[in-house]
Amino acid sequence: MSTQSSRHQPRPNHGLASSAKQKQVNRPAPGNGPGRYRWVVFSTLAVAYLFVYFHRLSPAVIAVEMMADLKVGATAMGALAAAYFYAYAVMQIPVGMLSDSWGPRRSITLFFGLAAVGSIVFGLADSLLWAIVGRTLVGLGVAMVFVATLKILTSWFSATEFAKMTGLIMAVGGIGVYTSSDPLVFLSDLLGWRGCFLAIGALSMLLTGCIWFFVRNTPEEMGLPSVSSLRIEPKEQSIRELWQGVVQVCKTPAFWPLAIWNLLTNGIFFSFGGLWGGPYLQQVYGLSKSQVGGILSMIALGLILGAPALSYLSDKVLDSRKKVLIGASSINVFLMFLLTFFIDSLPVWVFYLWFVIFGCSAASIAVMCVTTVKELFPLHLAGTATGVVNVFPFLGASLLQPLVGWVLEWRSGAAQAFTTEAYGSAFLIYLAGFAIALVSICLARDTHPQSYNV
Repeated sequence: MSTQSSRHQPRPNHGLASSAKQKQVNRPAPGNGPGRYRWVVFSTLAVAYLFVYFHRLSPAVIAVEMMADLKVGATAMGALAAAYFYAYAVMQIPVGMLSDSWGPRRSITLFFGLAAVGSIVFGLADSLLWAIVGRTLVGLGVAMVFVATLKILTSWFSATEFAKMTGLIMAVGGIGVYTSSDPLVFLSDLLGWRGCFLAIGALSMLLTGCIWFFVRNTPEEMGLPSVSSLRIEPKEQSIRELWQGVVQVCKTPAFWPLAIWNLLTNGIFFSFGGLWGGPYLQQVYGLSKSQVGGILSMIALGLILGAPALSYLSDKVLDSRKKVLIGASSINVFLMFLLTFFIDSLPVWVFYLWFVIFGCSAASIAVMCVTTVKELFPLHLAGTATGVVNVFPFLGASLLQPLVGWVLEWRSGAAQAFTTEAYGSAFLIYLAGFAIALVSICLARDTHPQSYNV
């Protein structure tokens, strides 16, 4: 089936590929049906996704402290922060394949346990090398969470609820963003940045056990009825077939405008919101770490409010993903223009509003891109396409974080104290990226949510 011919056909809910039937141990009581127990599944996975966003953005409020502790400059700090994103980007295609072949529950359990180990290694690191190793393990581990979670939710929730549920997942990610700001500042003052990541590692180990105990791939694995009578039973796919799916996705012209948009929009968000935004506010405006944490926490508010609101806007009001993406992209260009050309003259209160909008237009909008890609492809390619498009935000961040660090060092002539002019030069990169993203999304193919209701 071609992507064009499948666009306006109703899409039945579908099961998820899994390996041979597993012996169920410590099986939870089924309760009264999937309508109740599915929220247990959702809540467990949502907490895991909270940790994903915590790790992505946590360097922003402790970057200056970490550079001093590890005795590294901006370029090295950018490389350290980017280690998470390199690992995450590399894993995005394999996670779709592993989730299809192993089953998403087993995959999340194994990989989230790896992330817990990585957090502990990061907290114990006494050199840049070991810090990079720890952050790489975290990136590898949490890379599984989003794609596999979407696969599980596809079986526990109906097709008409999918955009709403992904929006809720992104809103939970917003809570993760918040924990990486004010709470991290408080905890780092109490335990030090190392103690914070040791504690997060221990909590992640506990959550790994909860995922294995409470989550199941499908309601049928617990003897519960399917959420849809139209469910299609999947067949096992070989590695060759999975790679053929990747090739087919990459050969689809409609995929690339969305991929470029994802590379730049989310790459800039992770680079600025997840690393360089904190040092900028501290060094240009002279704000304390606690003040910076309060400002960056506004990203969380934007995510929490924006994700479900944007899903409602695209599904119920505009019946269009593209229109929402274009609107958000235009806002991003304006926001970065404001920051670049009024770099040291904005009132501090403006940053609270700026980061709320940024959290909505550059972060929570990501779910719209993922949903659009899912809707462009037939069911048997939807998981693979989602995995491929998820490579690009993390590839963008892994390139931009050290690049901006290098520009800051080059323009400042210093490794850790950066000038206003240096930040201005760095922000021109962000501004150009947002402008290219706007052009790219204008060239994208639209999808219409009402065409996918079943």
